[in-house]
Amino acid sequence: MYDYLIVGAGLYGAVFAHEAKKRGKRCLVLEKRSHIAGNIYCENVEGIQVHRYGAHIFHTSNKRIWDYVNKFAEFNNYINSPVAVYKDELYNLPFNMNTFSRMWGVRTPAEAKEKIAAQIASLNITEPRNLEEQALSLVGRDVYEKLIKGYTEKQWGRPCTELPAFIIRRLPLRFVYDNNYFNDRYQGIPIGGYTRIVENMLEGIEVRLDTDYFAHREEWNAQAEKIVFTGMVDEYFDFCYGSLQYRTVRFEEEVLDCENYQGNAVVNYTEREVPYTRIIEHKHFEFGKQPKTVISREYSTEWQLGMEPYYPVNDAKNTELFSKYKKLAEQEKKVVFGGRLGDYKYYDMDKVIEAALNTAEAEL
Repeated sequence: MYDYLIVGAGLYGAVFAHEAKKRGKRCLVLEKRSHIAGNIYCENVEGIQVHRYGAHIFHTSNKRIWDYVNKFAEFNNYINSPVAVYKDELYNLPFNMNTFSRMWGVRTPAEAKEKIAAQIASLNITEPRNLEEQALSLVGRDVYEKLIKGYTEKQWGRPCTELPAFIIRRLPLRFVYDNNYFNDRYQGIPIGGYTRIVENMLEGIEVRLDTDYFAHREEWNAQAEKIVFTGMVDEYFDFCYGSLQYRTVRFEEEVLDCENYQGNAVVNYTEREVPYTRIIEHKHFEFGKQPKTVISREYSTEWQLGMEPYYPVNDAKNTELFSKYKKLAEQEKKVVFGGRLGDYKYYDMDKVIEAALNTAEAEL
């Protein structure tokens, strides 16, 4: 018998397992993949830590979480400063004075504000009916057309005029010359990749890889007092109300015989005609000097059962559907649901850790 059966060896499950073990609980972790660490899994390719499921940059303003995660790995001082390519033009992200100067030739915040305000006023949008009108009413036509429209349509797989306005509640405009994407106090990448964080969290805990919980569900359930489930909440209930929707991502990876391909870790391609959303050059996350480099082109794709679920589609239809599953989950007294899939919610890594710690404290 185990005190806790933890389904999923991602960040949420690993944090909970670590905290439970500290309190003397016996845990068994099941993972259907052939590796731990979920979507933050990193793999060594040509001496470079490749983020196998897409780029992950740790950032938080919560010192408690920053101190906690630093117990499991040493972090470097990487600052996320992506750039965007639109046709033959290159822009800094997030939208800041470097962006506006490149776009309009302005130099002062007052000039940039005046330009944006004039564009917004000329559109006369009072009640945005869709994402396009919402974005236009926030940033004007130039920023929208060059840096938002094409990228967003590739991300969601449909025109911005068909997407609900609430998806973009705000678009941060920074009237300073600062390319730091995040406002958080703490930021960095674990030296040697993210996998070692989860390895250290799960040290001394029994983990079974390549193990499908649902294949022998009743047998696994019988072996533990309680279950922490971090998989898809609708799958747990056999999709009885139907399937929740996600967007997924397909990666094309390439090892290149050059030291430096694009000069930056993250380059977004905002033009609709370019099929991928961005190119990641992994070595730049750790300031690598290897003779070769590894890049990943990312393609946002419509999700189907059997594919890896990445981003919950939190529109009105799916929110209503999830509320039904949440009511069922609340009735499962032996099961704790958590994580991105269990909560049907996009979590930054610090928020995953915080949620897992809060659950552990309440449980244990």
